[in-house]
Amino acid sequence: MEDKTLKCQEPDCGQDFIFTVGEQEFYKERGFAEEPKRCKECRDKRKQNKRRPYNDFNNNNQETA
Repeated sequence: MEDKTLKCQEPDCGQDFIFTVGEQEFYKERGFAEEPKRCKECRDKRKQNKRRPYNDFNNNNQETA
């Protein structure tokens, strides 16, 4: 097994990223059938956006004294 160069599928990105041997082994151990579709930066942005609505909701609905 060797490192693979993949292309980020995020519409605004499209940059190449490396899917390392270690990452491939991790995916295999976990039973993930597909290779990653997004680079690390886009995955991190997506995770942050998924968390934000809940946090924004709680922050905006706090009572003020």
